Amino acid sequence: MGGQLPRVVAPLALILAFAPSPAEVFGWEVSIDAPPSLDASVARIRRLDPDPLEEALGRAGLALPATVQVTLIPETDPRAGEVPGWIVGLALGVQDVVIFPKRVASYPYDSLESVVRHEVVHLALAAAAAGGQLPRWFHEGVAVSVEMGWTFGDDLRLLLAAATRPATADLALLFQSDTQPQTADAYRLAAVLVEDVRRRHGATTPGAIAARVAAGMPFSHAFVLETGETADAAAARAWPSFRRWTTWVSFVTSGTALWTVILALAFLAFFAQRTRQARRRRQ
Repeated sequence: MGGQLPRVVAPLALILAFAPSPAEVFGWEVSIDAPPSLDASVARIRRLDPDPLEEALGRAGLALPATVQVTLIPETDPRAGEVPGWIVGLALGVQDVVIFPKRVASYPYDSLESVVRHEVVHLALAAAAAGGQLPRWFHEGVAVSVEMGWTFGDDLRLLLAAATRPATADLALLFQSDTQPQTADAYRLAAVLVEDVRRRHGATTPGAIAARVAAGMPFSHAFVLETGETADAAAARAWPSFRRWTTWVSFVTSGTALWTVILALAFLAFFAQRTRQARRRRQ
C-alpha cells in the first residue's frame, strides 16, 4: 500500500522515529525494527533475496532502493490499534516500510515476503516520481503488477468487477472503502489496468510516467504522452481485453473443456473404428 493515507501517517510518525543500524542483506541495506516476539519474521525478511525483485523493477523502468527501513508492529502493540485492521503494510516516502505481520492473510499478499516486495515497489515508484503525485490506483496497480505478475486468469470476482467497466475515478472510490472486499477489488482492477498498459505500450511505461512526473508534469499529462491515451480510455480498453482473455482461459482450464476434449477423442476413436470396419467389409 502506498503512502497516501494521511489519517494513518500521523500516528505512524512515532513508529518511524527510532530505527536500528542498517544491516546489509544481499547487497542492499535493510534496517529492521521489531520486538523479540517477531524475531521469526525478522529472519524471513533477512533471507529475502532482492535480485528477482530488482529484475522485475528494472523491467518496469524502476530501480531497487539502496536502503530500506522496515518496522514490524505486533497486534499487541497499541500503535496497531491506530491503523485499520485491513491495512497490512505501508510504504512511506522513499525508504520507510511499516508491516503488521499478523495481518498478512488478506489480498493482495500471500506471504510476509510478498508484503515486503509489494511495499518496496511503492518506494521505488515514489523515488522515481521524486515526490510528485501519483494516483493511488497507479501506485497499487504497479506494485501488484511488478511484485506478483499476471495471476488473475481464473479470478471470477475480478471478471465480474471488470464487467462494470469502472473508470479510474471509480477505482479511487474503491480504494477509499473501509471494507476489505471492495479494497481487494480495487487492487485487482488496478493491476489489470496497469498490466494492460504495460502490455500495449511497453513494460517500462510505469517508470517513464513517473520520470515525467518527477520533472514536474501532472500525472494525467504524463500518462497521455507515454501512452497516447487518457487513463480512462486505457481503462475502457483494459476491461474488454481482460474479459475476452479470462473467458478463453477459464474455458480451457474448466471441467467443461475437459469433457469436451474427452468427447471429441471418443468421437474420433469411434469414427476411426467405423472406418476400419468399412475397409474390412470392402476387402
